Amino acid sequence: MSKILVTGGLGYIGSHTVVELVNAGYEPVIVDNLSNSNIKILDQIAKIIGFKPVFHELDLSDEKAVISLAAAEPGITGIIHFAAYKAVGESVAMPLKYYQNNFYSLINILQAYTGQPVNLVFSSSCTVYGQPDILPVTEDAPVKPAQSPYGNTKQVAEEILEDVINSGSKLRIISLRYFNPVGAHDSALIGELPIGVPQNLVPFITQSAIGKRGKITVYGDDYNTPDGSCMRDYIHVVDLGKAHVAALKLMETEGYDKGYDMFNLGTGNGTSVLQIVKAFEQSTGEKLNFEIGPRRPGDVEKVWGDVTKSKKVLNWQAELGVDAMMSSAWNWEKYLATNPF
Repeated sequence: MSKILVTGGLGYIGSHTVVELVNAGYEPVIVDNLSNSNIKILDQIAKIIGFKPVFHELDLSDEKAVISLAAAEPGITGIIHFAAYKAVGESVAMPLKYYQNNFYSLINILQAYTGQPVNLVFSSSCTVYGQPDILPVTEDAPVKPAQSPYGNTKQVAEEILEDVINSGSKLRIISLRYFNPVGAHDSALIGELPIGVPQNLVPFITQSAIGKRGKITVYGDDYNTPDGSCMRDYIHVVDLGKAHVAALKLMETEGYDKGYDMFNLGTGNGTSVLQIVKAFEQSTGEKLNFEIGPRRPGDVEKVWGDVTKSKKVLNWQAELGVDAMMSSAWNWEKYLATNPF
């Protein structure tokens, strides 16, 4: 089995990807500093896959620790790099925290492995597009000025990766530009586990529905969209995990000669905030308490991706719809209610 290093592998997307790696016959090695995750997720993963994966607790922004990791885990053929701080609002308040962690961790990984023929999948974001001029947005669309230090770390990280490839590195790299991951594994054993008040829509919805939070605020109903609320391209986290496996398989294909490439990961369709609220109510039978509030500064009006390239080149496309996203997220929330972390 090919041995794949998964940084941030106990996080939301990382944990689901670990499961999909095992399903595809890979051997995952998880690295996480537990700053935005929970060690109990390791046991939850084990319940799904039938064994406990190798796990290293360390901070990837510590260069010596990363060098030691590379020595302790020989034979790594691929890396999926999730580990990064990701809260937009916090990044505005604490930019140096984000620049230090997100850049140092990436650079240390690159320095440890750049002399080896390793395939690296980078966790990027559709934030690099800002508010696109044309929808759906393709991978060829211009990158817009970042609206937050978090977004800037994704933009600059992609530039770093391309520069590394242009320098003659033996690495092969694919950046995956996510749209909006939601949902949970159908076992309800892993899912999104926000610390404190959720910054994302769906976990706030599920926490509100179960009584952890108060009324949901929909920020703005006067945008240029069918119902006036912001529109996003929501993607089920399980589909997202499978896309990382597809990216690894592409780079392993005989004759693949792209040093660096990037792909949009989404459904190719826009769904509004109010449509998400209605979909949750319809798929779960739970009535939500929500109100319309003023627009939130910095919110993009509408964005969804053109995923043609992912279908043709990655041989991947999203399979799970909004109802599956909402029902699985709700089942995970109900699991947490009786099995608190």
